[in-house]
Amino acid sequence: MDSVISVFQEQVKKVMSLAKGSAAITVDNVFQEGNPDILQIIDGMVDSLLLPGSGVDGMENLEELLALAESGKSCLLLPEHYSNFDFSLISLLARRADGQGDAVAKSLVAIASINLNEQNPAVAAFASAYARVVIYPSRLLHGVDADKKEQEMPRSIAINRAAMKALEEIKTKGRMVLVFPLGTRFRPWDPTMKGVREIDSYIRIFDHMCFVALNGQILHIQKTDYMNDLISKDIVRVTIGPVLSCAEFRDKAQAAAQIADVEDKKQVTVDAIMAELSRMHIAAEEKRKSLLTG
Repeated sequence: MDSVISVFQEQVKKVMSLAKGSAAITVDNVFQEGNPDILQIIDGMVDSLLLPGSGVDGMENLEELLALAESGKSCLLLPEHYSNFDFSLISLLARRADGQGDAVAKSLVAIASINLNEQNPAVAAFASAYARVVIYPSRLLHGVDADKKEQEMPRSIAINRAAMKALEEIKTKGRMVLVFPLGTRFRPWDPTMKGVREIDSYIRIFDHMCFVALNGQILHIQKTDYMNDLISKDIVRVTIGPVLSCAEFRDKAQAAAQIADVEDKKQVTVDAIMAELSRMHIAAEEKRKSLLTG
């Protein structure tokens, strides 16, 4: 593994040398296409950590969602979130699958937090491999001092308005939008994590969606910063759930909330999403364990 780490360190330097332009986000660059040269390097890094048996289950569902996107429908992909390699894993393993994997990967646009672009140059360089719409999550202003919040609030509003405009422009043009319902990477030491309320707004303005379970990890989050995450080799399975109507899913969740007299209707939708992802993850892990022991 030491040799893998050494190679990774060299690849990080190469990725950073290929990254173009400033990492600063403005209203004029919230939508950014991916850099294929950086993608090629990241593919190699991810591939070096994947064990035999890694792959995609439910690829036919992803292809069905792509067909809907290409017909002009707005389509969401809602994955679990464990590390900054999650999008990389979905993209690479989809391209490796039989069928329309290349077209699927090319259509994906991620919703990315502004801190991925501005917090660390290396992380920003890695993020630039993939097409993305950059947003300014409200959680980034939680707990900041009053002066900082007053300074950043107008910028956050302007960036999010520009991001929503960009999203409206691309979501019916054959692009599938990937957004993580948890909002940030899962932290095993924090049992209170339950998804972000803003996901309800995405469900409300999109037509169709698929949930995505991610089983197996090659990058492990630590309590410090991104650059201290640990790597390991593993069997990774990406499981794509069936295509669902966003409106029907949300209506069902809202009806349950009304019956239970729950006030926070948005959180009810998010809770339903997280419950389904948990169900999928548990089921997929049983299959992955059989590959590990077989």
